[in-house]
Amino acid sequence: MATTGYRDLSRSARRRLLAASLLRSATVITVLLVVYFLAPLDRALDLVAWIEFGIGLLSFALILAWRVRAVLHSDTPRLKAVQTATVGLPLLLVGFATSYVIIAANVPDSFTEALSRTDALYFTVTVFTTVGFGDIAPRGEVARVVTTIQMLTGLVVVGVIAKVLIGAVQVAERRREDAPPQDGPPAS
Repeated sequence: MATTGYRDLSRSARRRLLAASLLRSATVITVLLVVYFLAPLDRALDLVAWIEFGIGLLSFALILAWRVRAVLHSDTPRLKAVQTATVGLPLLLVGFATSYVIIAANVPDSFTEALSRTDALYFTVTVFTTVGFGDIAPRGEVARVVTTIQMLTGLVVVGVIAKVLIGAVQVAERRREDAPPQDGPPAS
């Protein structure tokens, strides 16, 4: 038998592990949304804001790389991959929504209507999902540039990142299957 994995756990241990994972993800998403709705976003759209936007995208990529590494070395790679997606996606969406709030506050005609934080999050999700109802649309050049960046980032996230996470799960499972048997009780 290889190292202890999800399938090797008892049914109750799997339920506890799944519940803990869901609770962790829900907590991170809740904190992320609370910070988004409470953070002071009435700031200037200047070079510093653009640098912070770039740092935010870079941070997202680094967090994702760190999480892929966690998937690779996990005894429960599928669960880690799902947890990565359920936390990573809201992080990306809130980052773009924050940008739209700042743009709308600084350049009022950037969108077809004034954006509240809820409107910005809604617009971000409609762009990401490619639904595009048309009720809110970027009108100004800055808003269109950021929306285009979001569309391209969304393609990368859905395509490449999904492939990377699935590949990391497969590598981790192969590694676990090829590992020599463990002596003693399973690690927790």
